[in-house]
Amino acid sequence: MTIMNEILQKEHAALRGIAKSVSPEEITTPKIRRLVDKMKKILAREEDGVALAAPQIGEPFRIFVVSGKVFSLMKNEQDEKMPDMVFINPEFTKLSKEKETLEEGCLSVRHYYGKVKRHKKASVRAYNEKGKLFLRGGSSLLAQIFQHEMDHLNGILFTDKATGVKEILPEEA
Repeated sequence: MTIMNEILQKEHAALRGIAKSVSPEEITTPKIRRLVDKMKKILAREEDGVALAAPQIGEPFRIFVVSGKVFSLMKNEQDEKMPDMVFINPEFTKLSKEKETLEEGCLSVRHYYGKVKRHKKASVRAYNEKGKLFLRGGSSLLAQIFQHEMDHLNGILFTDKATGVKEILPEEA
């Protein structure tokens, strides 16, 4: 199986499970390191991908990776390559009361897009791949990504919440 085919699609049962936590002792093991590396490689190959959750590749762990290109865009530095950010056992510490409706898509629901109402701001506490606990806040796109990926960890696809879902094939974009 090639890496490009490893992103599970909406029909796959693994996308509907509740992902399990990684014990703090397990975070730095070769098994989890290999999984994180695999996730980064798969995400890097997806031109339109900004994040990837472990369940999307059939791994039932509470892990997601946010592409460094998101952080470059936020800093408005498209030339500078920012590192990918890894979130292990993420938990929301704060969600804004204010919400906004944004266009959303997903690597596991290829070519479908819809509007999803999300909190404008979100803060997440998680472990990085070195086992260090950190807190990261985000607004707009980053807050949307956090909520989308946390949904994946809870067996929820964006299409479960979206309105106006439509298929837009790459040649139409």
